[in-house]
Amino acid sequence: MLKSLPLLEKKVLVPRGENQAKSFSELIERYGGTPVEIPLIAFRPIQSNKRLQEILEAIDTYDWIIFTSNTTVETFFSFFKADKRLLPKIAVIGKKTKQVLVDKGLKVDFVPSAYVAEVFVDDFLPTIHKGARVLIPKGNLAREYISNALLQAGAEVEEVVIYETYMPDENRARLAKMLAADQLNILMFTSPSTVDHLMNVVKEFHLSEHLKKCIISCIGPVSEKKLLEYNLPVHASPKEYTVEGMIKSTIAYLEHTQK
Repeated sequence: MLKSLPLLEKKVLVPRGENQAKSFSELIERYGGTPVEIPLIAFRPIQSNKRLQEILEAIDTYDWIIFTSNTTVETFFSFFKADKRLLPKIAVIGKKTKQVLVDKGLKVDFVPSAYVAEVFVDDFLPTIHKGARVLIPKGNLAREYISNALLQAGAEVEEVVIYETYMPDENRARLAKMLAADQLNILMFTSPSTVDHLMNVVKEFHLSEHLKKCIISCIGPVSEKKLLEYNLPVHASPKEYTVEGMIKSTIAYLEHTQK
């Protein structure tokens, strides 16, 4: 057990779904906090369509496929049932995404030095040639930063939406009730979508004043930018874009303010 429990008596919002929340919650508990799991984001595969099937059937014509998240990997392989040996070289953004692929018996050919789209592009561009065919499976709300950068570099890029991102309706009322009662001390955001979905609830139930009592943390510059667009403070945003990094930076903020 840790000698100090810096999150003791703190209720911390865990915005991830059931499959991803466990390790997040365990880290919070390790530091003495109480995780409150209210998924602000969920994913559902699209209905299969002709274009997606044509892309899957031509998978061996691509030079690279880029996976940007665990969800992208799992959803892609719910559609792709052919021989995995037909797959092109694989690039990922994060080490956890790499591990999911490795667990499926696949080789990952490229991982960037930092797990954010801008660094991915800087590191990845030297590995591809003009005319390289790149496939990017993605969610409906994903940014186009990577595809635009690769297109400008002369690659042929095919993006295909394979899942939709949404906020489960059953979580809206629970989130509103806890915010209204000031029962959440720390809000942690893992993506811009989680910020948008929480703020939709805040606006619907007129809860802006209650956010002023919360410590706000996030992962990555894109999530931070989204929070700032809502004129919210960002008390902690780690250089390492991981949940553990976010929790540690939040603890550092708490310790600094308590001095």
